[in-house]
Amino acid sequence: MSTLDAARNAGQSMSLKSWAMLVLLGAIWGGSFFFARVAVAEIPPLTLVLFRVALAAIALHVYLAARGLSFRLALPYAAGFFLLALLNNVIPFSLIFAGQTELGAGLASVLNATTPFWTALLANSLTTDEKLTWNKVAGILLGIAGTAIMIGPGLVAGLGGPVWAKFALVGASVSYAFALMVAKRFKGVPPTVVATAQLTASTVIMLPVVLAVSGDEDLFSAGGHVWAAVAGLALVSTAFAYILYFRLIADAGATNASLVTLIVPVSAILLGTAFLGERLEPVEILGMAVIAAGLVTIDGRLFGGMTRRS
Repeated sequence: MSTLDAARNAGQSMSLKSWAMLVLLGAIWGGSFFFARVAVAEIPPLTLVLFRVALAAIALHVYLAARGLSFRLALPYAAGFFLLALLNNVIPFSLIFAGQTELGAGLASVLNATTPFWTALLANSLTTDEKLTWNKVAGILLGIAGTAIMIGPGLVAGLGGPVWAKFALVGASVSYAFALMVAKRFKGVPPTVVATAQLTASTVIMLPVVLAVSGDEDLFSAGGHVWAAVAGLALVSTAFAYILYFRLIADAGATNASLVTLIVPVSAILLGTAFLGERLEPVEILGMAVIAAGLVTIDGRLFGGMTRRS
C-alpha cells in the first residue's frame, strides 16, 4: 500500500454496512476462543489445530472453486506459504489451544489482542514503511503495561491460571506478528488465495505431527457438542472469518479493519461469561482496560489531528 493509499484509508469513514461487518467479525473471532474452550475439553490441542486448519482449508478450496479463482496462483510461493503457515497457524494455534486448557476464553482473547504491539515493534525494525509514531510508542507502552498487570500477579501467586499458559498466549501473539512480516511478500496474490494456501500448508504440516504424537486411535471419539464447537471454530471462526475480513478491507481499508482487535476481547468475555460461567479477577479487568487504551492510542483516531500534523 502506498503512502497516499494509507493516508486515504486512515481518514476513510466507514459505512453502516462496514460497521456491521466489523462488529460481526469481532463477534466471530471472539467466538473462536469460546469454541476452542469447549473443544479442548475432549480434543488434544495439536489434534484440534489439525481439525481447525483442515476443515477451514477444505471450505476455502470450495469457495475458490465457486468463485472461479485458481489455487495455482499460490504454487510459485509454496515455500513462503509453509513459513506463513507455521507462524500464522501451526505455532500460534498450538500455543493458544494449549494455554486454553488452563485459561478462560476472555483472558485468552485479551492476551491475543496484544498482537498489534508486537507487530509494531517488529515492523519498525524489519520494514521501511511502518515506522513507529508517538501514538504507537504510547500505545505499545500501555499494551505492555496491561499485559504485565494481568500476568504479574500470576508470577507471584498463580492467580487466574498458571503463568506458562499466559506466556503461551503471548507467544502466540508474537508469532502472529512475525507472520505479518512474512505475509507482506504476497502482495500480488489475491487474499482469499493466500488464506487458502496458508491453511492448506498448515494441514500438510499438522497431519504427520498429529499422527506421530497421538496416532489415529480415538481421533474422532469426541462428543457431539465438541464436534459442533470444532465445526464452528473451523468453518465460522476461520474460513468464513477470512472471507469477511478481506471484504471489510476492500470496503473500508486496512486501518479501519484493524479496529476489530478492540471488539474481539469484549466478544470473548461476553461469550465466556454467558455460556462458560467464567469470572475475571479485578486485576485482569484492569489489565484489559489498559490494553484497550493502548489499542485506541495506536489506532490514533482520538488524536487524528495531531497525527496528521506530525
